Amino acid sequence: METHEGRSNRGPAAAPANRAALVRAARRLFAERGYRVPLSAVAREAGVGQGVLYRHFPTRMDLALEVFEQNLAELDRVAAAGGGGPDAFSLLWEKVLDLVVTDVGFLETVVEVRRTNSQLQHADHMRRLLDDALVVAHRSGTVPADIDLDTLVVLLRAAYGVAVTADDRGSARTGIALLMSRSGLPAPVSPLTH
Repeated sequence: METHEGRSNRGPAAAPANRAALVRAARRLFAERGYRVPLSAVAREAGVGQGVLYRHFPTRMDLALEVFEQNLAELDRVAAAGGGGPDAFSLLWEKVLDLVVTDVGFLETVVEVRRTNSQLQHADHMRRLLDDALVVAHRSGTVPADIDLDTLVVLLRAAYGVAVTADDRGSARTGIALLMSRSGLPAPVSPLTH
């Protein structure tokens, strides 16, 4: 069967590839334009119709949570790579800050999840990762004892504000590094990626 664009319609056999294409497109567009990017743009970039998008992800939140789960998986890998050692917090915090700079939709999704109370465990998962690393950082003295999880959350909000109001990613990174150093948090040992 041919579609009106001359492409072959593979029907249900294409479902896994379509889902993967939608997640890739959403990840890129959420990162670039934020959580509220038109879903029609996601479908278009994925090369599928909006009906296909809605079959896989009935709501914007369903799609955002899939993207957010991939970000959480990255954070899990970074936390595991730290191995509970004295640098574990710095590695994890650097990755979180990198996501704040390079992925506009990252914190927007967290905010929306908390606002709607849907799938709250996703947002809490990130908090647990940070809290576990923070305990070790306090013991090793790499983070001042008066920096607690609530302080980290406020600093993340401030970092997001810096990121979305900066002229470019370079100035966002510079502003966030200044904010972190003035707060007594370890500065990233290497430049933020991307």
